[in-house]
Amino acid sequence: MAEVDTEQDILEDSLSNIFDQGMKLYTTVETVKEPMNSDSVQVTIKTAISKFEKATNLVSLSGMFSKNEKLEELPTETLKYMLLPALLGTLTLKICRPSRKDIIEVAEIYFKDFLQRCKDYGVTDVEIPQLSDSNSSSSRPQSQQDIITAMVQSRETKIKRYKEAKELKEKLGTLSKAMSSPIVDDEVKREYFLTMLHSYVNEVLDELSSIEREKPILEMISCSGEVPSTKEKPKARPLKPVIITRDAVQKAVFGIGYPSIPTMTVEEFYDQRVREGTFPGTSTNIPHTTIESTGDDADEAEKIRKVILLYLYTNRQNSVSL
Repeated sequence: MAEVDTEQDILEDSLSNIFDQGMKLYTTVETVKEPMNSDSVQVTIKTAISKFEKATNLVSLSGMFSKNEKLEELPTETLKYMLLPALLGTLTLKICRPSRKDIIEVAEIYFKDFLQRCKDYGVTDVEIPQLSDSNSSSSRPQSQQDIITAMVQSRETKIKRYKEAKELKEKLGTLSKAMSSPIVDDEVKREYFLTMLHSYVNEVLDELSSIEREKPILEMISCSGEVPSTKEKPKARPLKPVIITRDAVQKAVFGIGYPSIPTMTVEEFYDQRVREGTFPGTSTNIPHTTIESTGDDADEAEKIRKVILLYLYTNRQNSVSL
């Protein structure tokens, strides 16, 4: 199985490179002085999203996360990949296009996926807001006392979150300096990534609150017929969150509560890319040493072959200059 381990190492190395490229672009977007709606910034945003989408696909293929695991069982280097949906959600909100409603819906899915995984691993115990329907009118009218109570609770939560965010920012600043050292202890790395996760939990909760406030405004605009003109630019492709599960069982479970997410298994994802012409088909030649090492296990051989082909495709894409 030495060859199998080697291919897994190759996959993880490719994933790390793609994630790091995405993070550099993400940092550029977060610190840019140009207007967010400028063409150059929008190109950077979309390129960063593409990198993180590829990273998400590779994470799914590697089977990195499982609901049966505990946080302490995760290797330190994998913790940063838990940030992917939060990063994708943040970037999605920065996209400038006429259909703002579609943008916030996709971002909301990303954010809640991030919170759910953090909760599954015990990073946080926050209550995850349910996906809401802006057209729903089934909720009972609130009394004046209910409104006052909710306002007080909201204020207290905001104050608590503000204090936490301030402390986390200071802690991240200290840990970032330690991370820039040529030799970084594993405990320092782990503390750094965990602090990042806690920090993004607060940021994501704030973003979800903003989304909830924005929804009725967008609904009013939609009802008034004030739709922005789209004459200058061709219609963009529909936004869809890239969240892929590993197998049919996970697909069935993950779909609950997220009916709008186009979830798919690894097999479905690979076959779809073959049909689209993005990935090579079954006739493509790949190194045979890995496949032969699996003996008579045809399923394992096929899985390894697809991982190698995905790796080769990813490397080819990365060789093209942005």
